[in-house]
Amino acid sequence: MIGIIGGSGLDNPDILIDSRDEVVSTEWGEPHSPIRIGTIGGTEVALVARHGRKHTVTPTHVNNRAHIQALADLGCTAILATTAVGSLREEIRRGDLVIPDQFIDLTRLRPLSFFEEFEVENVQHTPMADPFDESLRAALIKGCKDAGYSHHSRGTVITIEGPRFSTRAESKMFRIWGADIINMSIAPECALANEAGIPYAAVAMSTDYDCWKVEEEPVSWDAILEVFGSNVGKVTDLLQAVIPRIASA
Repeated sequence: MIGIIGGSGLDNPDILIDSRDEVVSTEWGEPHSPIRIGTIGGTEVALVARHGRKHTVTPTHVNNRAHIQALADLGCTAILATTAVGSLREEIRRGDLVIPDQFIDLTRLRPLSFFEEFEVENVQHTPMADPFDESLRAALIKGCKDAGYSHHSRGTVITIEGPRFSTRAESKMFRIWGADIINMSIAPECALANEAGIPYAAVAMSTDYDCWKVEEEPVSWDAILEVFGSNVGKVTDLLQAVIPRIASA
């Protein structure tokens, strides 16, 4: 089974065949809405709406541990996440897809780990040098190339706490740090997947230029939804093409 964590604009997609809802309880609580289980290209898929199906859960209060644990409990062997992002680079245009290879976690208020204490003689510090699975990234990149989508095969995503957007000073600072795109969701979600031992990769869609680009209007929620809504077909088509390949690899 492949897990999908759907972000902004992909909270309740109609891409699964013979779908059903399943409530999954974990020691960390329940996901914000039932998990939708169905198939894509004959492959069983479990889809989590990151912010709930009506997008009512703020980034800070997303129960990332419950989401990752639920997908693990269902037997998912890989997780693909989708997310809307702001571009911190001129060359990453609105509507472009980015397959990130690194993250910077600037969140402050979220549980960062499954480990709240260590068992005696079993200290757990999860390696995170390369947090996104390379084989999943390669599959997504090939899918973008095959479809002819404008895309970027790597990039560093910085995750801020939200729900507010950046100040102009912060946006400029993130560029200096080497971040290429910005969002409010990938961390610590990606780190938790690594702790759980589930390969994880993400496809990000650039919807705006945050607020560093002074000749552009600063990012707004309405603008994000407009760009993502007009391009969301790229993401769903990419998932439909890539998931059967991942399952058969």
